Amino acid sequence: MSSEWDLKICCMGAGYVGGPTMAVIAAKCPKIRVCVVDLSQKQIDAWNSPNLPIYEPGLPAVVEECRGRNLFFSTDIDAEIKEADIIFISVNTPTKTMGIGAGRAANVKNCELCARKIAEVSESGKIVVEKSTVPVRTAQAVRRVLDCNDKGLKFQVLSNPEFLAEGTAITDLFNPDRVLIGGVQSPEGLAAAEKLASVYAN
Repeated sequence: MSSEWDLKICCMGAGYVGGPTMAVIAAKCPKIRVCVVDLSQKQIDAWNSPNLPIYEPGLPAVVEECRGRNLFFSTDIDAEIKEADIIFISVNTPTKTMGIGAGRAANVKNCELCARKIAEVSESGKIVVEKSTVPVRTAQAVRRVLDCNDKGLKFQVLSNPEFLAEGTAITDLFNPDRVLIGGVQSPEGLAAAEKLASVYAN
């Protein structure tokens, strides 16, 4: 991967949030390399085909414009994590089926698994953005996992909730009425939030 990019973004999760959000970031930021990764080869194959795995008005045109230029879809999760400056966690958060909160509380296990993978394969510090439809404290759970890495790497964890509505996701992403970014109020945390804000400012 060349250094022609201002920034490299990896998004873990090629679903309803990750796919459209990353496609619009790629469209608005041609100098940023964006790669969406997923464990599902079938899902990635669909994103790389004319028949996208989700239907959203306006999405095919955006993907077609950017795919292969600065928008990529891959199952090579480890390589993309290593390369990335910013990693979005955008995975499913199913409702808990057992234990406290069964039937209503979100199971944040998938987010924690992503954090473990990031800690395991990263060779440098990253900005990690929790972007799933998850409870407020998920970013803290992600931060705990990342802080336990045994390589002395420093990760900045940001929370960036999404407000996408089916049918208007692309319009909303191109013209958001608000973007919320939360993080630790330290110099490093504020610098990370500023970097993410600069992506959305394009």
